Amino acid sequence: MLWLYFIISYLIGSIMFGFLVTKVVYHKDIRIQGSGNVGARNAGRLHGKMAFVLIFLGDALKGVLVILAARYLQFSESIQLLGLAISILGHIKPVTLKFKGGKGISTFIGGMITFEPLIIPVIILGFGLLYPFLKSFTLAGLGTFLIIPVVLYLKNNDWPSCILVLGIIAMLYAAHAENIKERLKPNE
Repeated sequence: MLWLYFIISYLIGSIMFGFLVTKVVYHKDIRIQGSGNVGARNAGRLHGKMAFVLIFLGDALKGVLVILAARYLQFSESIQLLGLAISILGHIKPVTLKFKGGKGISTFIGGMITFEPLIIPVIILGFGLLYPFLKSFTLAGLGTFLIIPVVLYLKNNDWPSCILVLGIIAMLYAAHAENIKERLKPNE
């Protein structure tokens, strides 16, 4: 059952809402528009707030479903987080789009909020504090995510969950590596 859960988690992650929504609603291929990324931010820049919201919610739902499925199957918290990691991997490297997907942020947020709802104010507060200094949506969001393992540890004193969440965050940082380098370049 565990292997089936992991395979289904990957396949759920591989459902690319950015591609589907822009194809069905706007009759466009988002992979050849804007930044070429199939995520909510690119779609929002190209097609407006409604596209952003639809795609963000669709991608977040993937994380929600993976965590809820693991809980229904009575899997441990570590397995829940592994399922989320595999789902995010499916989003970043989807078999459905020749392994060229999104960055995984929406799926991570949906999964983490379902895993631990206390994360909601942490994300809002962390982002609100970092954004004015960093002036970058990406850097403020990624910086905020580093607070999550600390909160999980303080709440549950659970090292395995903290380490797994740090691993997921490292995967998100790797997916954003080019974007981070670009943002950290000094202005010339």
